[in-house]
Amino acid sequence: MLSLSMKLLRAGDRSIFQMMKGCLGRIAITSTVLVIASCGDKEKVAKEGEREKALVITAIPDEKVSDQEVNYKALQEYLAKELNIKVKFLISSSYPAAVERFKNGEVHLVWFGGYTGVQARSAVPGSRAIAQGDVDPKYKSYIIANKDTGLTKSDEFPSGIKNLVFSFGSKSSTSGRLMPTYFILKETGMMPDKFFTKPLQFQTVGGHDATARAVAGGSVNVGVLSYKKYDSMVADGEIKAEDAPIIWETPYYADYNLTVHPTLEEMFGEGFIDKLQKVLVDCTDEDVLKAFNRDDLIPASNSEFEGIAEVAKELGMMR
Repeated sequence: MLSLSMKLLRAGDRSIFQMMKGCLGRIAITSTVLVIASCGDKEKVAKEGEREKALVITAIPDEKVSDQEVNYKALQEYLAKELNIKVKFLISSSYPAAVERFKNGEVHLVWFGGYTGVQARSAVPGSRAIAQGDVDPKYKSYIIANKDTGLTKSDEFPSGIKNLVFSFGSKSSTSGRLMPTYFILKETGMMPDKFFTKPLQFQTVGGHDATARAVAGGSVNVGVLSYKKYDSMVADGEIKAEDAPIIWETPYYADYNLTVHPTLEEMFGEGFIDKLQKVLVDCTDEDVLKAFNRDDLIPASNSEFEGIAEVAKELGMMR
């Protein structure tokens, strides 16, 4: 068998030099094309990255998930106009999902509860709580009961509920689980799973509205939820107060907040988060504020939720 060198020597009328020259020429042309294509691809990717640069919002689902996108549309439009940026909204189907998305940098501005906000910020160094509703520094929960229980409102903790079927909201809810657990412990000296004689229930689909409907409909005897959601559902005629009367109110605690991811400073420039905070706090548009079920937004800071973190640690619900 002829060696490769002999094959090259006998390749038609062309010399090795001519063959090599032709090959080198083709390689040079191909390399040039690849370089140009590579540059073009980089420019294309850069343009696509610029085009896709957007502030992404989500929220814990403390109401029907199907309503989220509609309720947050006005907020998207407001922020896009005021900050001259692209704004998107992504639905989060559960409290943990909203926290995970924030941890992964998939979302940048989240309407968290006090507990989920603490979880998210502890996992993302540099993240900040920047705004809260005017009512959120002094929030509370309602314990409500089905009308057939015959229970009525009292300033004293209703210890008689221990033999009834009791429902919390989501396991990650501040007003529907964390703080009520803390107050039940303080009032009875026992954790809820020890105090109640029947297995505890948790609302796994929906938010505080699901708890209210479960109690009003009689599928559970007693439940605990956000006072704001209960009040708005009664005002809107979604439930009747007489079907699920309030029997006890918890003491106050800090709750909901808007928390931002630090990557916003990289995306939109230094000082952007402060601008975002000002735009939110200055907002007077009722349609925008409706997303949070609040009349006004005020500044917030991480330090305001240290009490929530301490409660979570005390209850063994946070490291």
